[in-house]
Amino acid sequence: MKEPVLTATAAKPSKKHRYLYEIDLMRLIFIAGVLLNHTTTTFEHQLSSGFASTALLATHLMIHFTRMGFMFMTGLVLTMVYFSRKRNWPLFFKKRFTTVGIPYVLWNTLLMIGSILLGIGGFTIANFWPDYLSAILHGDQFYLYYVLVTMQLYLLFPAMLWLFKKTKGHHRVLALASFGLQLLIVAGIKYGLPHIDTSGWLWWFRAYGVNVFTYQFFFIAGGLFSLHAKAVKNWLLDHQPLIGISTLILSFGTIGLYVFNKQILGMTHSAAVSPHQPYMLVYDVVMIAFVALLGQKYATWHAKQPKHWFARLVGNGAQVSFGVYLCQTIALSLLSGVLGLLHLSNLTLMLLLPVGYLGILGGSFGIAWFCYKVSPFGWLIGRPQSLSLSAKGVPNHEQAHRSVISESHQSS
Repeated sequence: MKEPVLTATAAKPSKKHRYLYEIDLMRLIFIAGVLLNHTTTTFEHQLSSGFASTALLATHLMIHFTRMGFMFMTGLVLTMVYFSRKRNWPLFFKKRFTTVGIPYVLWNTLLMIGSILLGIGGFTIANFWPDYLSAILHGDQFYLYYVLVTMQLYLLFPAMLWLFKKTKGHHRVLALASFGLQLLIVAGIKYGLPHIDTSGWLWWFRAYGVNVFTYQFFFIAGGLFSLHAKAVKNWLLDHQPLIGISTLILSFGTIGLYVFNKQILGMTHSAAVSPHQPYMLVYDVVMIAFVALLGQKYATWHAKQPKHWFARLVGNGAQVSFGVYLCQTIALSLLSGVLGLLHLSNLTLMLLLPVGYLGILGGSFGIAWFCYKVSPFGWLIGRPQSLSLSAKGVPNHEQAHRSVISESHQSS
């Protein structure tokens, strides 16, 4: 079959990027899924052993596709912006590492200090510098691993674009090869790595969760999605029943995967719910396709009702999705503290889970939106342009979207 041609956006560098409303919804779904994932974990920590705890543990993998969705969106947006643009790599690195690196350092600093002052997280003043430097180097605190992975991708992004250009006309082969490599990686992580002594390995290789190559397929898949957006959109729309049924079956199949990991393989809970498993690779791909399909549906609907309240909600949420990710630790810590003080029964906790989730959504968005609008707090969410927003007001939705696309470092 003939390789689909590149989209007009990719073929004409001088043409402005089309306003992609579908990306807005995809970002919002992925960040909402991440918050749901972390909210259920917070509630599970408060549950005593029993059916409720087992149910939350067993269904955890259902919503664990969002990490790979983040990586997919990163590759998509970066490729869409830079594939055909005349590039100044020193300027690219300066912008990327400013808009992502500064929030990374700021949040590590603020959250580490806050944890010490509040006496949570096991951090102490006496051990501040070792803990702080470890957090900065390893990205293993406050859910900031994703930011560290993103900065690694920026270093490799020129090579990724070169790969896309060199394999033009053979992108299906590239996608299959990348998928095959990803399958080997996750199979090795699940079935091989636990039986290998890695004590002598460099930390970057042992800590595969923050190693950029662990996510290589999703970065490449996002980039190829961007380059062949029209062909992919048509495929998604032509295969809606297949995507929907596959999503439903694989989603409930994650419960069986958890039971298999625990009862047959004897894994710990942490290992059993790891996103780095062959089954999860297939599930992630199908879920991303499903979310992309919803995005296409939303874009069609948005064209008819652009001023609807839901359209404004999605648009505003997409503007600060990266900020919501960065701010979530504050909301989650507050929720954990409140639940720890109440000492509620399992039934009450389960009934309150939807309320807690809405609180996390609202709290994280509220903090991010405040940072987005009030100078100089935009630096906390990677939006240094927000320095002028407090004086001039937030730009209209489409202008803001294009600003995010042109200066994007976000993935969700």
